[in-house]
Amino acid sequence: MSETRIIVIGAGMGGLSAAIALAAKGCDVTILDRGTAPGGKARTQDSAAGPVNAGPTVLTLRVVFDELFEEAGAALDDYVTLAPEPLLARHFWPDGSRLDLTSNEGENARAIANFAGPAAGKEFRAFAARARRLFATFEDPMLRAPAPRPLSFAALVARDPGLLRAMSPGRSLAGRLARDFTDPRLRQLFGRYATYVGGSPFGTPALLSLIWEAEAAGIWRVEGGIAALARGMAALATDLGARIRYASVATRIVTDEGRVSAVELEDGTVLDCDRVVFNGDPRALRHGLLGSDVTDAVPRGAVEPLSLSAEVWAFAARPQGADLVHHNVFFGRDPHSEFDRIADGLPPLDPTIYVCAQDRGTGRTPPDGPERFEIIVNAAPDTPEQEFNQCRQRTFTTLAERDLRFDPEPPATALTGPRGFGRLFPGSGGALYGRSPQGTMAAFRRPTAQSAVPGLYLAGGGTHPGAGVPMAALSGRHAASAIGLSLSSTGRSDAADMHGGISTESPTTEPAASRPSGS
Repeated sequence: MSETRIIVIGAGMGGLSAAIALAAKGCDVTILDRGTAPGGKARTQDSAAGPVNAGPTVLTLRVVFDELFEEAGAALDDYVTLAPEPLLARHFWPDGSRLDLTSNEGENARAIANFAGPAAGKEFRAFAARARRLFATFEDPMLRAPAPRPLSFAALVARDPGLLRAMSPGRSLAGRLARDFTDPRLRQLFGRYATYVGGSPFGTPALLSLIWEAEAAGIWRVEGGIAALARGMAALATDLGARIRYASVATRIVTDEGRVSAVELEDGTVLDCDRVVFNGDPRALRHGLLGSDVTDAVPRGAVEPLSLSAEVWAFAARPQGADLVHHNVFFGRDPHSEFDRIADGLPPLDPTIYVCAQDRGTGRTPPDGPERFEIIVNAAPDTPEQEFNQCRQRTFTTLAERDLRFDPEPPATALTGPRGFGRLFPGSGGALYGRSPQGTMAAFRRPTAQSAVPGLYLAGGGTHPGAGVPMAALSGRHAASAIGLSLSSTGRSDAADMHGGISTESPTTEPAASRPSGS
């Protein structure tokens, strides 16, 4: 495999994961990224208090990263500093009620019983047990399988007929939660997990209630934010011999006799290769953003309809009012009105607002000055460009009504909306999670690691198993495994079959990074 030249386009979680796995197997790996740092959507913005998260903030399923590092002969803790966060989130409602949920099921049942009555505590126990059963059942055949098949699900149900009732086929997550919980606030809370994968609770299948188990099993704070995890992954990749070329824009994936043979860069450089892992939105391939040779790499149904987008604020300020923890959720009055407007391509008037207080957490003392915050409001990918003051008023007036104010309120540079995400991530159409998860068969329609173009593989949140930091990392491992299988099936590298010269390194290629001690 050391003769196999692999180009990874994109240094997001999926691309970095694939690069690590492939470099550990001895492949010659070059990573190209249009940015100046690794991470993709796990990005940061500058603020008066230092770099602030402007992407994903929640890390679940740490085991995915432990496995990735261990299989590469390394330890995650040598590259990234993680701390368990037992307080999953603090939830606020317009009526003034508040609920903390933790990673301890017994504590949650008692808190919910105090919040909504003894019957609600029992309802939660039943819901949590069902979510745990679904997650345990589908983790291997769905999340960890390189290509999930409906027949695999049918076989599971045939062996365990009671599973069908737990899955609630044909029912939306909101529909299932209406049966699970009497209190509408709890339906709203657990329905929010649909947005973790870019969907509405009113269209996402009930099966995705298993997302709760992924979070309840434990979340982790990353010192320096999720972007620090990407930096640690990039450091491991370079320690393993991979090269990372930042500020390198791939404009064309070249094929020879129908098979990937090279990647052309914006500056005209052509890099010959044997395989390509594309860690970008797969929709970019269909739209010709990587050239005409690969427009048929994925079918249209694999990338459309689009998932949700968001309005994301990243800034530093002094908070006043509400007692914040690391993860905070301020619910709107009516989830129907929120998602109905999003479905119509309009911004919600009374949205649910997520607030990450980056410098807070269990066992941490908030700084004695400006703190770093990321605020996320769900939006449609095709929401028209909004006037800044309208966006700011919609978000911060709502928070002020919930007794949370910031001094100062953030400037225009702190906001990224759907159109901005469309510019940052070409081909995405502004969507943050790839294809929409809505519909019974949505999980089977996402593109898998193996594209329709020989030698072209896919990784990232737009591919199977879907959105989320650990899911994107799993997609990279799936791509690396698929490449390994393709090489073992021929008994040799395809390098001898490829045409073209030897690829040359760019002067922007970075040397192998030394192992960081913390962030």
